[in-house]
Amino acid sequence: MNAIISASELADALRSERPPVLLDVRWQLSTAAASGQPFDGRAAYASGHIPGAVFVDLDRELASAPGPRGRHPLPDLDVFGAAMRRAGVSAGTPVVAYDGGIGWAAARAWWLLRWTGHPDVRVLDGGLSAWDGPLETETETEASVPAEGDFVPKPAEGAVLDADGAAALARSGVLLDARAGERYRGEVEPIDPVGGHIPGALSAPTSDNVDADGRFRPAAELRARFGELGATRDVPVGVYCGSGVSAAHEVLALEVAGIPAALYVGSWSEWTSDPARPVAVGPDPQ
Repeated sequence: MNAIISASELADALRSERPPVLLDVRWQLSTAAASGQPFDGRAAYASGHIPGAVFVDLDRELASAPGPRGRHPLPDLDVFGAAMRRAGVSAGTPVVAYDGGIGWAAARAWWLLRWTGHPDVRVLDGGLSAWDGPLETETETEASVPAEGDFVPKPAEGAVLDADGAAALARSGVLLDARAGERYRGEVEPIDPVGGHIPGALSAPTSDNVDADGRFRPAAELRARFGELGATRDVPVGVYCGSGVSAAHEVLALEVAGIPAALYVGSWSEWTSDPARPVAVGPDPQ
């Protein structure tokens, strides 16, 4: 099953006899826009979205409240399941998620659905900016509320890393750090209390997964990129970022490349919540 879908393929799928459920997961990492107000994904959705899409709130429905487990810990499965059913997700219905960026938030929805057992989920390659079809407002969508879905989350084993598992994988396999290189090196840290990286982790910024248009690079290029870091199908691979959102995008890129990977959901925000955990700085993994 392909993990991504192009805008033209999505348009064809929406006209088919078995159209996908659409999830609009617009979200921004930055805490405030230029106006000084926090980004409002719901308002962006209301002003215009792909026809039939249902808004999903990343902070409230794809994550639990921030705390010792990180800024975006795993959601309560009852909350997540209810959100998916509200959007019309059923076990046998294809799903496409999109956001307004390069796919971080959409990949979080993709990863959660795949982790909890949905077999047919894809991310719109390039996000909403790649869509050249019509948009509709929230009022228009309310006139055709999707039927309640029947999806019940059933988490898979082995796809999620905790702090100890991430530390062990950095020694025995390949642990990729999906944040920007300057955060990995500890030169800057705009969000979390400590800069640097998990000892043994390798820098692999998420931004390098996509081209200038925000679309994923071809599978062969991604395979070569990750292969240079030692990440192949033959070794266990894990990914972390700041809070488990952009790392989901890296897991998606690895999926496109044909390389399975586990996600450290708590990521750096959980790792640094315990001052006893070691921190490495500089360009070298150790």
